[in-house]
Amino acid sequence: MTFLKGTMLSGALALSVSAGAAGAQVVTVASGAQGSLAYNTGQAVAKVANEAGITARTQPLVGYLPLIHSGEVDFGFSNGVEAEYAYDGTGNYDRAHSNIRLVGTMFPLTTSIMAPCDLGLETVAELKEKAGDLRIASEYTSSTIIPFYISGGLANAGLTYDDFQQVPVASFVAGINALGDGLVDIALVSLNSGAGQQASVKLQGRGGLCYVSLDNSEAGLAAFKEYLPAGNIVSLPQNDKVTGLENAGANLMSIPWVLLTNGDVSDDLAYQMTKAVAEGKEALKASFGAFARADAATMAPASSVPYHPGALKYFEEAGISVGE
Repeated sequence: MTFLKGTMLSGALALSVSAGAAGAQVVTVASGAQGSLAYNTGQAVAKVANEAGITARTQPLVGYLPLIHSGEVDFGFSNGVEAEYAYDGTGNYDRAHSNIRLVGTMFPLTTSIMAPCDLGLETVAELKEKAGDLRIASEYTSSTIIPFYISGGLANAGLTYDDFQQVPVASFVAGINALGDGLVDIALVSLNSGAGQQASVKLQGRGGLCYVSLDNSEAGLAAFKEYLPAGNIVSLPQNDKVTGLENAGANLMSIPWVLLTNGDVSDDLAYQMTKAVAEGKEALKASFGAFARADAATMAPASSVPYHPGALKYFEEAGISVGE
């Protein structure tokens, strides 16, 4: 039933959705495995939804975007890049899921490519000079969106995977572990992630891990967006307390983490959920610290995935700009 390449749906839905007002139905919020970003986000959102009068229950599912499209799940989370790929049937999806709708951005995710600091790869221009001698984590068989992130970072410098020695890994964390174990020289690592910090500690003798700064010129950003249209490049300063930025600042990837629904969800329910999230930052942050980066004013950036009419109604009432 899924059309997501390399991803298996897990778990089973125990709840169904009935028609009616938000308070009169049980609403399903898909989340990932316990401890995952989707799980933590889902628990926080379900809590504020319940406090707003929406009877919300989380469902621990993996690869659930097709279920949102089909209406078997009411809400769920994704990075903005994968949401667009799923909607259009491009990237790591081989069929369009045109019933997916956006509610809005929860908070930005910051990630980028890293290398052992002793390689001296401060910028992607330096990465390009040494590419043929470097090993890069590839395939990511259980995390099929990750190669698109890396490809965007490489395209930013006019590079592709073919310019490197490719080392297949199974997952996002496996790629980071391979970096820490010296099996690869380049991998994607999220800012301040636990796995990244552990890998950097393992490489203390090589100066730890450093981010490879992207090219934030107009041309560099355009090449990056060929793979990551929903993404952006952000400049972060040197910071002694942030793994990978201890020595110097860097330009990194910023990808929106979004809440999705489908076109079959009522306008009223989508409106109430959007309102609960947009106005519940303090409660959300108390449940999951990543919501400290949430900003209702920038909750509705441009996307090829259409916003649900109920979400648009809230944004209009709240004076939140859409598509900017």
